[in-house]
Order: sequence, then C-alpha cells, then structure tokens
Amino acid sequence: MLSTGALRAHLLAARLAGPVATTREDNLRSYRLFAARDPRVTLGLAPERAWGEGELLRLMADRCGVSADPAHVSGGDAIDPARTVAALEAFAERLAEVARRRAPVLLGTGHPHRLLGFYAGLADALSAAGCPVLTPAQGRCIDITTRFGVRTYTIDYVRGVALVREPGGRPTGGETGAHTHSPLPVRLALQEAAERLGVLPELVVGDHGWVCGAGQLGIETIGPADTDDPALFVGEAEGRVSVAVPLDDGVQAPFYRPLTRYVLQRARLSR
Repeated sequence: MLSTGALRAHLLAARLAGPVATTREDNLRSYRLFAARDPRVTLGLAPERAWGEGELLRLMADRCGVSADPAHVSGGDAIDPARTVAALEAFAERLAEVARRRAPVLLGTGHPHRLLGFYAGLADALSAAGCPVLTPAQGRCIDITTRFGVRTYTIDYVRGVALVREPGGRPTGGETGAHTHSPLPVRLALQEAAERLGVLPELVVGDHGWVCGAGQLGIETIGPADTDDPALFVGEAEGRVSVAVPLDDGVQAPFYRPLTRYVLQRARLSR
C-alpha cells in the first residue's frame, strides 16, 4: 500500500508538485492567451464567461498553489502537493464510481511520451473491473493545426489509450506518438463512438484537448493538468470538467507509476 505521506514525498522528490519546472513566464503567458481565448490554450473549451488575467491567476493559485502575487513575473512557480493529493482522491472516486457501474470509458493523451503508462494502468484496471474501454476511430486521419502548419495525424490506441501519430508512424523503439493540445481527436473519436458503436463513454480520462474537448460536449471528464494549462481548471470551475489534478505533466514517464498505483488503491481497483 502506498500511503498518502509516501505519495506526497514522491510528488516532491519527482518534482511533480512543489517547485516545478514550468516557469512563471510560461504560466503568465498561458493565462494571457487564455484570457484572449487563443485556441492554443483553450483546448476546445468555450468559456461561459470572460476570464481576465488577474482572475485566472487567482483561480490557478486556488486550484494549483501557484503564487497569487501579480508582481511575481519571472523565475519558478510551484504546485501545492496537498492540492494534488486531494485532486487524486477525487479522481479515484470518479474511477470507482464508473467501475461500480461497469460503464464505458475512453482514455486519451496528448502527452504520450510522458503519460501513456499512467493511463494504460488505469485502462487495464477498468477493463478488468468490467468497463468497456472504447477504441473508436482507430486508424482515422485528422488534420491538426500546429506551429509548423496543418499536419495530418492518425488516431491510434496503445493498451486502450488513444493518441495521435504522424501517418506511417508506428512505434519503433521508444516512439509512442505525437504531443498535441488539440480537441479534434476526441471529437472524432466521440463521433465514431456514437455513429459506429452506438455508445458514448460515460467518462473520458485524459489531458489537454481530450479532457476539454469532451467536457465541452457534455461528457464527464477527469485528468491531470500543468500550471500552464488553465483550461482544465476553468472547465472544472465552470462545471464541465469533474476533476483537474494539478501536477507537472513533463517529468520522466516512470515517475507517474506511483500515481497510478495510489489512484487504483483508493478506487479499490488494485489487483
């Protein structure tokens, strides 16, 4: 069993919480862009009302623990590990509920190099509990706007977790897929689920556009988010994201394994 104290110690040691690598400059830039409704940071969420930069900073200080001081404009920033632990507890509650009902789920990530293992462990446990783990739109192509222009990607699944690849980009060695913030993959996956499978997931587990895109369409969503991803926390504040877990989403993949273990313990899904 992984205790809450051991989890907190791991969060700090791995820099998943406490002082994190995401800089204050990156955070404030994202809050400015979100306030301007830049789609690169709204991630498919259409905010119900205007969010100014100051209001976003206060929200992120409340939900994540970043500095609330508007005069702090450079250097480091932080995540309160107590907030991360509390959010993981809520995350586990939602998993336990969907497992109890054996409801269909969809898991997807825009951070496959970092978070694929975290989600794959959840997918395995949910499947073992009797939840249909949906894999709609596998192999479908989708055009996504990137900083390099519009590029075509393919939706693929690894151990029940959706991600996108460049065409022909089947894994070779450590390759897992492409990093994306886009909500377009989850929109296509949900459309395919409804039209071809005749079923929608009752819960989407993921990050970036997978969470915000599904939440905007009225699907219950949960997932982790970094301090420069205000969209998930705005979605949570406005009631379209059930749980946003504050943590650094860019550390080495093995550091997320204890989080999977802790969440599955709390959800009583450990095997």
